[in-house]
Amino acid sequence: MKNLIQKILFAAPLALMLPSCDNGFVEMNKDPNKSSEVVPGFLFTKAQLDAVSVNYTGAAYLTIGQSMQHFATCKEVPAAGDKYFNYGYSTGNWGAYTGAVIELAQVIEAVSVNPADVNKLSVARIWKAYLFHRLTDLYGDIPYFDAGKALADKNYAPKYDTQQVIYADMLKELDEAAKAFDTTKPTFANADLIYGGDVTKWKKFAYSLMLRLGMRLTQVDPTMAKTWVEKAIAGGIITADADRAVIAYVDGTQTASRNFIASGLLSTDYITPGGQNIEGGKFAKTLIDHLKGTKDPRLNVISIVWIPSGSSFVADTSTALQLGMPNALYNNVPENFNSFSEPNPNTLLKYNAPLLVFGNAETNLLLAEATLRGWYAGATAKDSYDKAVKAGMGQWALFGAAATISDAKVNAYLDVNPYNAAGTVEQQMEQIHTQKWVSLFLEDEYEIFSNWRRTGYPKLIPTNYPGNLTGGKIPTRFVIPDSEETYNQTNFYEARTRQGGTNTLSSIVWWDK
Repeated sequence: MKNLIQKILFAAPLALMLPSCDNGFVEMNKDPNKSSEVVPGFLFTKAQLDAVSVNYTGAAYLTIGQSMQHFATCKEVPAAGDKYFNYGYSTGNWGAYTGAVIELAQVIEAVSVNPADVNKLSVARIWKAYLFHRLTDLYGDIPYFDAGKALADKNYAPKYDTQQVIYADMLKELDEAAKAFDTTKPTFANADLIYGGDVTKWKKFAYSLMLRLGMRLTQVDPTMAKTWVEKAIAGGIITADADRAVIAYVDGTQTASRNFIASGLLSTDYITPGGQNIEGGKFAKTLIDHLKGTKDPRLNVISIVWIPSGSSFVADTSTALQLGMPNALYNNVPENFNSFSEPNPNTLLKYNAPLLVFGNAETNLLLAEATLRGWYAGATAKDSYDKAVKAGMGQWALFGAAATISDAKVNAYLDVNPYNAAGTVEQQMEQIHTQKWVSLFLEDEYEIFSNWRRTGYPKLIPTNYPGNLTGGKIPTRFVIPDSEETYNQTNFYEARTRQGGTNTLSSIVWWDK
């Protein structure tokens, strides 16, 4: 006891000295470029950017873009979607759990305290549904309710929720968030990169996403699908050009401000005119043949062939020159590689190109489908389809004057490719969803992949390259990374067993029947 008292007496003066020493030390070790507290607006901006850009090159370009036959490659290593190799590219979207998922969890926690922040909370809930619908559509059963709680609850092994339960909650969240908006309360304002805090437009975004998710259930639960589709349409969806959800990017020294699609395509394949391209990528024959065969004016907006001109090359958009590369035909760079089409540097590859997050081409196509199913009587399927085509072509004007398609060209396209109102329901469905495959090209390969799995359209001929990982079938699900088997083994095994016992490119999600 004597020794203990002596130690306390000795330590007391030091303790008195610590505050003056600590104060300076703590201040000196604060990063002036970082906040020690959550600033909801700043973090929401980051969550918007991170949610749309996660693993674009590996997933949307090399995996989905190739499997949906928008792109092709002449090499084996990057052939996740071309030759059905290299499942590792499909694991990268899991990175959202260490990025946008956590960011949104922190934003929601911060804006849930004050009732005056109801608009901020509603927008964050809607954006969370947008983020998670992509994740669950790619991977099936995933951590949902426990996700993003490592910081708050020290939960490092979140349980996996079934996709059926996740869908029910996402739809509930969209419904509640849309109804909670209050135009008299503050918003994220300019921290919201999509609508600048316009709650009326966010409400339309919520119902448009509800429409998409409701239609996703047509094969697995038609009754539930009908309920949510009708609720979404009644709530009011994106139909006008002015309501499209768009993120504007800028060119500059800050790479985070550049369009991530342009950055990804330039860094992997299309930076050197007339070059061999790092990943051996070009536009796929399926896409180019379709655009040429239907006389689609979008061909000349998106596609070029490099033509030698002296010591350099010139980008030529002439229809006759456009040539798509067959999927899985080569295992090395062919001699005629430069004769194949690739993205137009004057439109698709601009760092300041906008990102169309959700547009009225898709909503009008979904309305056309709803009409065929007897769930919407507000317009004929033809009227909605024609509006979708006009919106799908009109949206390219966002890329500048060089990408603007005239009304005359749009009308000429519809004259050559009229809506098949006299066809069977299935024939009309094929026309609607093939148009979606074209209209959402590049901007939302994830939705194209999900819609193809749900509807089977467009009709794509699979490749069967030697040694592929799917038995010659187009991949139908992304692979959950091996790290889950190490760090979250119990929950991962339970979810894997529940989904048929497999975790491969040929696995399927709940709604995919």
